[in-house]
Amino acid sequence: MKKLDWYILKNFLFTFFYSVLLFTVITVVIDTSEKTDDFVKSGLSYKEIWRQYYSGFVPHIVSILFPLFVFIAVIFFTSKLANRSEFIAILAGGVSLKRMLVPYFAGGIFLALLLWVGNLYFVPRANVKRAAFETKYVNGPSLNFQSSGIYMQVDSFSYCGIRYYDTTSKSGGSFFMETVRNNNVVYNLRADNIMWDTAAKNWKLSGVIERRINGLKEEVTYEQSINRKFNFLPQDLRDDDYIKDRLTSPELKRMIELARLRGTESVKELSMEQHRRNATPASVVILTLIGAVIACRKIRGGSGIHLAAGLCISAIYIVSDRFSTIFSTKGDLHPFIAAWLPNVVFALVAFYLYKKAPK
Repeated sequence: MKKLDWYILKNFLFTFFYSVLLFTVITVVIDTSEKTDDFVKSGLSYKEIWRQYYSGFVPHIVSILFPLFVFIAVIFFTSKLANRSEFIAILAGGVSLKRMLVPYFAGGIFLALLLWVGNLYFVPRANVKRAAFETKYVNGPSLNFQSSGIYMQVDSFSYCGIRYYDTTSKSGGSFFMETVRNNNVVYNLRADNIMWDTAAKNWKLSGVIERRINGLKEEVTYEQSINRKFNFLPQDLRDDDYIKDRLTSPELKRMIELARLRGTESVKELSMEQHRRNATPASVVILTLIGAVIACRKIRGGSGIHLAAGLCISAIYIVSDRFSTIFSTKGDLHPFIAAWLPNVVFALVAFYLYKKAPK
């Protein structure tokens, strides 16, 4: 990279991180004013509040607004360069528009990778801290601790169910499991109670009756208590609409596989979240190129016109992303298509703007 590339890239990254810092401070101040009473009631010091809540809240809000921050940063600093006629000098010096976009592309890829890694691992961990604090001190614990009528597929041949389950005590009652081969039940298990054994990291069944069926022969055994390992954990039995935000990508992948086995309706939402974590970073690169092409022209009205155009494009992108998400979770649109469709559309917009831009 040459001196001109470093000059553009330095301005790009500095403006981006400065805007993130500025908007983060504003967001924290607004959030603090709304939750002042809750913070006072908690009796925690400022350091404890920051460590237990804001260290999770800040990554959460930054990840949501990350593409918008990038777009605004590109529009703002590029418009300043255009108003100072620097791009006119660059193009007059023989540098093509395609060559001039190289540092923008490099900066966009760097920020996209930063967001991608954050979405996979760090933001979900931050959401765990944020959700735990809000549950304990702000919203209060949920009053619905019991689930009823839980049914799921354990493996390719086995099915199980729990009549009721208490998420607080991690225990339930009337558990059953059946194994079916060639349309015949070959194994049946009934237990009065099921409880998660924290020390052994498996499930403890009490009042167990097992039946092994081989044709006309049947072997029945009774055990006071046994320990078994299943492919579901206590958190998998909890009805939590926001659990997908607190799972890292490997954990989310496992949850999707379990939801498919259980046949639950949450499969679409979980799959949408998985594809969104990969699609959103790509939007950073696309919005970077769109912002650079729009703002590199010197026009009457200066940065104000560029920022207005940028905000309109950002609003259209957010609305299209929300619509595609709804069509996927509530309709028949495949989650992969729903997550990547806005990127494809805006990639075509970026290509059109590039073709129409003065070279």
